[in-house]
Amino acid sequence: MPKVSDRILDAAGITDPQLRSAYEVCRKLNADHGKTYYLASLLLPAAKRPYVWALYGFARYADELVDSLTDADPQALLTWSADVVQALAGGPSPNDPVTLAMSDTIRRWAIPRQHVEAFLESMQMDITITAYPTYRDLEQYMYGSAAVIGLQMLPILEPQTPAANSHARALGEAFQMSNFIRDVGEDLKRGRVYLPQEDLDTFGVTREALRTGIVTPMIRELLAFEIERTRALYAFAEPGLEMVHPTSRDCLRTAFVLYREILDAVERSGYQVLTQRVSVALPRRLAVAVPALRRARTAQRVERRGVSERNRSSSKAS
Repeated sequence: MPKVSDRILDAAGITDPQLRSAYEVCRKLNADHGKTYYLASLLLPAAKRPYVWALYGFARYADELVDSLTDADPQALLTWSADVVQALAGGPSPNDPVTLAMSDTIRRWAIPRQHVEAFLESMQMDITITAYPTYRDLEQYMYGSAAVIGLQMLPILEPQTPAANSHARALGEAFQMSNFIRDVGEDLKRGRVYLPQEDLDTFGVTREALRTGIVTPMIRELLAFEIERTRALYAFAEPGLEMVHPTSRDCLRTAFVLYREILDAVERSGYQVLTQRVSVALPRRLAVAVPALRRARTAQRVERRGVSERNRSSSKAS
């Protein structure tokens, strides 16, 4: 009996054995490290899922390279980035499976190459930049690290209007800010603080205070401020959930709801993000995803009937 992923790769028309293996690597990265994204991807039509896995796998692989950086050896990231750019420009086939799957995804869905290049540029910023003076500075970083990922996803989700672009960018930034808030302690261990320095100064918070692991009233106020800023991004992004193809909406809304609830989880924990990693509990994830799965299947059946009827009408007309 074929694996579930085999059937999905068949549905996506991915037949080359090397490509199938590459997409499976990306699927495992997504399933192991991006449980919310992976759960949401299951709500898409099977023919679209591998391409979402590729986008996630590529971003995750880059994150792992960044997290393994040392001041003495940033070369792994730089070499990999150069190889990716060369491959996307039509150069030699990439050696690593995530880039192979990503290259195939970009070609199939006509994803602008500059989105990937902007992402790589932001990843390289992490070699030397460990803090951002202002929120505007952070936005410049997030354009490449988050906003363009929303734009990469958009062709697969099939936007119904050009207006979807600005909402996709904002949603990418909202997801990233949620990560920054949740991961303050983890990022600090790597020498980075992504919350803007101007905000730390406003609330009287220093790196030394963050390193103590004690959530003081000033740190609590800082995090509450960042949470409200991030909720405003989600509010701007939300109308975009209805601007994609009906068969993509439940996937997008599930990711939206569950990622936004990271902020609620931070609040419920008493803002304890310095020494622990908060998350949305599995029962809650399932409570959101299971009804969405039913809706998604209904939308996919309606779409299949529509395609069948259009095909019959076309046959009669010819």
